[in-house]
Amino acid sequence: MSQPRQTAQPHDEPRHGELRGDCANCFGLCCVALPFARSNDFAVNKSAGDPCRNLQDDFRCGIHTRLRDSGFPGCTVYDCFGAGQHVSQVTFGGVSWREAPQTARQMYEVFPVVRQLYELLRYLTEARSLAATRPLHRDLDRALARVTALTEGDADGLEKLDVAPVRAEVNPLLLKSSALVRAAAGGKPKSRRGADLIGARLRGAKLRGADLRGALLIAADLSGADLSLADLIGADLRDADLSGADLTGALFLTQPQLNSARGDAATRLPEGFERPGHWTR
Repeated sequence: MSQPRQTAQPHDEPRHGELRGDCANCFGLCCVALPFARSNDFAVNKSAGDPCRNLQDDFRCGIHTRLRDSGFPGCTVYDCFGAGQHVSQVTFGGVSWREAPQTARQMYEVFPVVRQLYELLRYLTEARSLAATRPLHRDLDRALARVTALTEGDADGLEKLDVAPVRAEVNPLLLKSSALVRAAAGGKPKSRRGADLIGARLRGAKLRGADLRGALLIAADLSGADLSLADLIGADLRDADLSGADLTGALFLTQPQLNSARGDAATRLPEGFERPGHWTR
C-alpha cells in the first residue's frame, strides 16, 4: 500500500495532514483483512483474511516501489486514513495477529469499521480547518469529539458498531460546510451530485464551486478544467485526466483520489497534497 508521511496520534484531536496511514506502525491490515479480485487493479485473487503474497515478515510491502509495474495499481490508491495504526497499536495494544492468532478474525472485522470512522474524521477535520465554516465550528468540534471517542472503543464494541447512523449525523454538517465554502465561487454553482460522467468530455469545463459529491468521473477528460472550490467528496476519479486542471481549494479531496487519476506538472493541487509519481512531468 502507499507509504504515508505522518502518523496520527489516536489520543489527540487529529489534524488534517496526520490522518494518513502509517505502515510502519500497522500490522499490514489492509494487506490481510481486505479481499481483492484479479483485474486491472490486482494481479491475483485474494480472500479476506489471507495475507497478500507480497506482505513481508515486518508487515511491509515487498514490492511497494513497483506496485504499478507489478500489476497492483489498486494498492496505490488506497489509504486507511490512520485506521491501520490505530487498530494495531491502540485497539489491540501493539500485539499483532501473528503473535496472537486468536485475535486475527476480530482484528480484521474491526479494521474496516475504524477505517470508516477515520474517513469521517478526515472530512470533519478539513471542514473545521476552514475559515468559511466558522459558524459551524462548535458543531464540528462536537462531531469530531464524538467520532474520536468512538474510535477509542474496545474491540468488542467496535466490531458491533454500525457506522451508518454516525455518517447520517455527520453528513448534514459536511453539506453545510460545503455550501459555506462554495458560496465564495459566486453565482449559482453547478450541481452534478452523483452524476454519471464516465468518459465525459469536460475539457476546460468551468466547474468552480461545483457540487460533484459522488459523481462518477471515471476516465473523464477534465484537462484544463476549473475545479477550484468544487466539492469532490466520494467522486470517482479513476483514470480521469486532470492534466492542467485547477483543483486549488477543492473540498474533501483525498490523496487516493488523486492517485487514481492522471495528471501532469501543470495540474494545480490544494496545499498539502503530493503529485502522484505516475503523473507526467
